[in-house]
Amino acid sequence: MTARRLGVAAAVVDGTIVPGDVEVDGGTVGAVGVAPAGRSGLAVAGFVDLQVNGFAGVDFTVADTDGYGRALAAMARHGVTACLPTVPTAAPDAYLPALDELAAVMAEPPPGTRVLGAHLEGPFLAPARRGAHRADWLRAPDPDLLAVWAGRAPVALLTLAPELPGADRLIAAARRAGIVVSLGHSEATAAEAHAAFDAGATMVTHLWNAQRVISAREPGVTGAALARPDVRVGLIADLVHVAADTLRVSLTAAGRRAFVVTDALEPAGLAPGRYRRSDGRMQRSDGVAVRLDDGVLAGSVLTLDAAVRNVVQVGLTVVDALDLVSASPARALGRDDLGRLGPGRRADVVVLDDRLEVRSVLVGGTPAT
Repeated sequence: MTARRLGVAAAVVDGTIVPGDVEVDGGTVGAVGVAPAGRSGLAVAGFVDLQVNGFAGVDFTVADTDGYGRALAAMARHGVTACLPTVPTAAPDAYLPALDELAAVMAEPPPGTRVLGAHLEGPFLAPARRGAHRADWLRAPDPDLLAVWAGRAPVALLTLAPELPGADRLIAAARRAGIVVSLGHSEATAAEAHAAFDAGATMVTHLWNAQRVISAREPGVTGAALARPDVRVGLIADLVHVAADTLRVSLTAAGRRAFVVTDALEPAGLAPGRYRRSDGRMQRSDGVAVRLDDGVLAGSVLTLDAAVRNVVQVGLTVVDALDLVSASPARALGRDDLGRLGPGRRADVVVLDDRLEVRSVLVGGTPAT
C-alpha cells in the first residue's frame, strides 16, 4: 500500500507538539514531522473511552450487530478509536446475550471505533450509592458468576463496591483473570478503599459521583484515591457530573493518573428529549446530562472531543487535555499499544482544527469520517 500524508501542520507526539506533516503507511504511522507541513490541522492519538453505555440511539446492553455498527461509526466521528462498551447493572438474564454480542463484534469488527472488551459497571454495587442502577438487580460479589461472564467475552474492566461482603475475593478473582478492578458506586470509607487498592484495585469509576461524600475526617473512596500515587481516576468532564472547580482540583491532584470518560448513554448524538431506557424507565437528555424522571443523574451525552474542549476551558493545556482522552486511559488499562501517536504505532489518528473540532479520523489507518 502506498504511504499517504494527512496534510497537517503539526502532531502531538509523546506530549510534544512536533511541526510537520504525518505520513501513514497502511495501518501504521510511517513518519511525523514530515516537510513540508500542511497548512493547518493537528494530528493526535485516537481517543479511548473506558466508560460508554451507548451512543446514537443504541444501548450496548441490548445492542445487536447493526446497532453496534451504528454506534461505533458515530463514536468514531467524535475521535474515539477504541472503547469499552459498558454494561451497567442489568437484569440477570441480560448479561450473557450482551456479552455474546460484544464477543461477536470483536471477532468481526464493523467499521468505526474498535471494541477492546467489556466494562461491567455492576451489579456488585452498594445499594445506598446505586444512582440510576436498579436496586432489584444488584447482587452480592460472586467470583463464580464473574468467571461465567468472562468466559463469554473479554471483560477488561470491572467496577465494584469494595465494602460489600466478599468483595475481597472478587477483586482477587478478577485480577487473576487479568481484569482491571475499579471502585465505584460505593459507600466505602477511606480505610476500606485503601484495603481494596492494596488487594489489587487500581482505579476509581467516575470520581466524585455515587461515592461517600468526602470530609475532613473521612476521605472516602475519593480522598483515598487522590492521595495514592498508584491509583488512576476516571472523571466525567461534562461540567455537570463534576463542576468546573471540582474538575480543576481533581486534575491538579491526580495529574497523569486522571483520565476522562463520557459515561454516555444511548441519547448521546441525538437531540435533547425524553427517551425510554432498555430497563423500561424513562430518562431525559438536556443536551449535556441525562436524568431519570426523579432527577437522578443517569449518565451523559458527552463526546470525548467535547470533553477535551471542556478541560481546556477549565485551564489545562491542549496537550495535557489530549492526554486525558488518549494515553492516560490506555495507561489505566495497561495498554501501551493505545493512545500514542508515533512512527511504527497503529494509525489510530484524529485530526483537529484550530477550534479542537474533529476534522478527520483514522482507525487502524482506515478513514472513519
